[in-house]
Amino acid sequence: MKSNGFVLWFTGLSGAGKTTAAKAVIARLEKEFPEQKTERLDGDVVREHLTKDLGFSKADRQTNLGRVRFVAQLLSRNNVGVLSSFISPYKEDREQIREMTTNFIEVFVNAPLATCEERDVKGLYQKARDGIIKEFTGVSDPYEVPENPEIELRTDLEEIDESAEKVIQYLTEKNLI
Repeated sequence: MKSNGFVLWFTGLSGAGKTTAAKAVIARLEKEFPEQKTERLDGDVVREHLTKDLGFSKADRQTNLGRVRFVAQLLSRNNVGVLSSFISPYKEDREQIREMTTNFIEVFVNAPLATCEERDVKGLYQKARDGIIKEFTGVSDPYEVPENPEIELRTDLEEIDESAEKVIQYLTEKNLI
């Protein structure tokens, strides 16, 4: 029975499709590789339970990701495949997570800002543009695009099944599943 620890780190703008992609991948893993233990860490869920004391300043974002990194690190070193969906806008933070977790795989969920704004059912982008939300990634706060992600998903150009297949193929090629 094979079970490896790894951390799939889905990063991208709000509305890029990080959660959707992670859900599609975990569904495939559970169906096709039931021996692989998996957990999904999602930005909205983590902020609701683990980091509800934090805001969205750079310092708070770094603290948020530090807590998530600790959980991902603990799970991955115990042979759990972790699927983490976080905007994680700063390269420095993603590199720190890479250095401190088992089998880190950066998954850049790439969709143009205009596409992300079209998908925004909560109206967050408009609130940011109206000045209601401060420090919003992609509008009033930067998103530092990954330079060399292991996987890039173009959610504006490919179907979700294609995106999930890219991730499954990568994990298979690296003998992680």
